[in-house]
Parts: sequence; structure tokens; C-alpha cells
Amino acid sequence: MKQKTDDEENGSKRRNKMAAATMSPYFGQQMSSKSDLVPAWTSQEVSTGTTIMALEYDGGVVIGADSRTTTGAYIANRVTDKLTPIHDRIFCCRSGSAADTQAIADVVTYQLGFHSIELDEPPLVETAANLFRASCYRYREELTAGILVAGWDRRKGGQVYCVPIGGMLVRQPVSVGGSGSSYIYGFMDSNYKPNMTKDQCLELTAAAVSLAMERDGSSGGVVRLASISKDGVERRVILGNQLPKYSTH
Repeated sequence: MKQKTDDEENGSKRRNKMAAATMSPYFGQQMSSKSDLVPAWTSQEVSTGTTIMALEYDGGVVIGADSRTTTGAYIANRVTDKLTPIHDRIFCCRSGSAADTQAIADVVTYQLGFHSIELDEPPLVETAANLFRASCYRYREELTAGILVAGWDRRKGGQVYCVPIGGMLVRQPVSVGGSGSSYIYGFMDSNYKPNMTKDQCLELTAAAVSLAMERDGSSGGVVRLASISKDGVERRVILGNQLPKYSTH
């Protein structure tokens, strides 16, 4: 084989150095920090939207929600079921991050199932609410989850518990949540009365959620309703073309 001369080797080294010097500023600029490799939207606040509510009546509870799941301005799911069963006569209404609330609901369902097996009887609604409170409070810095826990048990009848973001727990005769709730507080103050019947609560819930859906861009789709009592759970859906209309345009 023919050996390279000293001049050829020196010339090859010089070319390699020039190529490295030419490309290094480009790679240095691209790899200057880890943030250059991460899209800007990952550091922005997540926009979520929902309307959920729950009411107590003599003998049970009524819960309702819209069905729109949004990713910012994009509607990811038009027919989400935000009324999640936790046990036979205990449901939760989910608002906030869909992933967070689904994960918490799965954990509480698992824990409550074991608790019911140990007791050999149906669990209490208050027990379910305290399990939600414990998870939401323990992971309050990581989760975006606002939960309404509603159901019926033989000890206290129909009950509604509110677990807002941060992990507080309070029982309320009527509770609303989600981005659409800010549009209907006045409506609920005017129309909710103590000792309402089951049918009146269903009618009020459908009207309130429909009004929130009309005003809140992050709420929409269909209205899902459920009534829970000692006789079990009755569910119904009000489709978009059957919703009450409030605006004049």
C-alpha cells in the first residue's frame, strides 16, 4: 500500500479542524439548554373546563354534568361521562384535569371495594368522600382535581360532599363546580329551595347545566343526569337538540 506523506496528513487534519469549527457553533446553539428541546406549550398553564353539580333531596341525591373535554381550545371529546361510579350507590362528578380525576377515581374505587369487603356491607358516602379528600390533599401540589362525591347510604341517606382543589372536604345540600359554575351561582341562588322533590331537582339540574353550557365555551355536548336513592341509580341523557334554550339569538 502507498503510505500518506506528511503534507497529506497535515492537510487532512487541518480540514477536519475547520469542519469541526464550522459545525460546533450550530450544535452548541441547538444543545445550549434542555429547554431548547421541549415545546413551549409544555410550560404553559393547562386550560380545563367543565360544569358539574349535585343536589340532595329527601331520599337521595341528583347529580348532573356536561360532556365536553377540552385541550385548550380544542374539543378532545364531545360525549365524556363525568359521572363516575365509585360503588353501587356512590358516584363522583369530576372537574379539572381528566387524567388526574380518572386516576383518583380509580384509586378510590379500589380502596372502597376492599373496605366494603372487610365490612361485609355497603360503604358509607362519607367514607368515599374522605378517601377522595386524602388523595387530593396528599397530592395537592401535583393534581388538578375538583370532585363532588354524592350518593346514598342507610345511615345518613342522600349526601353531597365537595372536595375542591387543595383537598378540603365539606358537606353541602347543593354544590356546583367547574368553569361553568361561575355562570350559574345566581341562577342557583334564585331557584334552589330546601326540601325539593326528586323531579324538581332533576329539572333544576338540567336547566342549570344547560345555562352554563350556553355561556361557558369550555362546557358543552349533552347533559348527563343521575338520581341515586335506596332503590338504586337512574340515569338519563338530554341530547343537544333537546336542551332548554336561554339566549335570544
